[in-house]
Amino acid sequence: MPNMARTLYSVALDFGATSGRVILGQWAKNRLTLNEVHRFPNAFQTLNGHDYWDLGTLWHEARVGLQKAVAALPRGATLASIGVDCWGVDFVLLNDAGRLVFPVHAYRDNRSQPGLQRLANTRAALDRIYAATGIPNVFYNSSLHLEETVAHCPAITDLATRCLFLPDYFNFLLSGRMENELTIASTSQLLDVHSTQWSPTALKYFRIPPQWFTPPILAGTSLGRLRPSLTQTNPALAKTRVIAVPGHDTAAAYDAMPASPDGDDLFLSSGTWSLVGFESAQPVLGREAMAARISNERIGDGRYRPLTNVIGLWLLEGTLKDFAAHPTTDREWATLIKAAEKLPAPALLLNVNDPTFANPPSMRAAIDAHLKKRRGRVPADLAGYTRLICDSLGRGHADAMRAFERMAGKKFRRILIVGGGSKNRLLCQATANAAGLPVVSFALEGTAVGNLASQLIAIGAVKDLATFRRHLGQNLPQTIYAPQPA
Repeated sequence: MPNMARTLYSVALDFGATSGRVILGQWAKNRLTLNEVHRFPNAFQTLNGHDYWDLGTLWHEARVGLQKAVAALPRGATLASIGVDCWGVDFVLLNDAGRLVFPVHAYRDNRSQPGLQRLANTRAALDRIYAATGIPNVFYNSSLHLEETVAHCPAITDLATRCLFLPDYFNFLLSGRMENELTIASTSQLLDVHSTQWSPTALKYFRIPPQWFTPPILAGTSLGRLRPSLTQTNPALAKTRVIAVPGHDTAAAYDAMPASPDGDDLFLSSGTWSLVGFESAQPVLGREAMAARISNERIGDGRYRPLTNVIGLWLLEGTLKDFAAHPTTDREWATLIKAAEKLPAPALLLNVNDPTFANPPSMRAAIDAHLKKRRGRVPADLAGYTRLICDSLGRGHADAMRAFERMAGKKFRRILIVGGGSKNRLLCQATANAAGLPVVSFALEGTAVGNLASQLIAIGAVKDLATFRRHLGQNLPQTIYAPQPA
């Protein structure tokens, strides 16, 4: 057990689909300090019509970042632990020796489309799979990509003996242990929604060999020390433990939220998409949940985080492209938001669920057509579009909240918001007004903080997640937006 009085250092490897970071965390006197020691770009590459990840480059960058983290340690300090979080669903297929036996496709590869449509058009199977897994039928699901691999490359069932999701694979490269961690497994549409085991129903439907997987482990499990090849000639890494943190970056970000222990907070991660969800001891299932595309992914401790995607600031990002002059600096953004706040509330809001907003050639034209069809007035300038979009997203967030309250039979007391949208006063206030609840905005590096929290708990530096959240909340700047009358 570590000495609670001393300073501890841990590293979060945080892989994103567009960039990755290596964060050195310092824990002292119940405070967490972050130091981004390395950042690197990431992107899939297209080859002969298919999309692939370059894992060799990612692993190289991870090792570079690890060395930079060691270099940033004070003289004589050691690294206590390391953990990996990553985007969801993507996987590797390995043989017993741990060698890759199939190229690593990216989740946006369109190879999943035939299986997606087949399941969508078979209502009985669609109902059965959702009831078994609690995950809706979406193009990026690991289930569909694995199904395509087995169907079109049947020899793979002789070559591959293990399937690891990406954070599992990086954990293997670090520790030498092949394990499937629960949160990342729950993104696959292959996990049993009523247990922490794999779903026989889903594995059978998608024709995926069950022996490719082992029973998922909970986040916080120690995988042992770093491989000797990583620690040679480096005494600072001699006792570093690899911790299986919440491997899915969204699950890690949830852990970082300084939420109330009573479970009455709604979580909103606001960026290009608005991810709306909450922590629950039970999944949210049934016809209405399936129609609303509720995804019952898991928290590291085995509980659930029902989640729905609402189109987010993609609406504003797209609209900006149709204006020659648009904000590029923080000061210019503040000026735009201030101008939008002074405008009267729009008489007609956008239906943010309209599929025409998914990827139109011109977002401004799509918004104008949407309004004209409903006999609404088109905004006069960028400030007008900004006000319209923020108010519309606020209502979209509130609608998602009320749907969750209806389906889960509960009431929320606060909305906790992180991400780029948390800096947008107009959006936060619009959400508070539409929901009739206070919105609490945090400036928070969610995924890295949640990753480090799991490590600190695993090595005994912090009692549990509730304790970590309490300490974090005491030192975290926040802004509260109270609902205002119309």
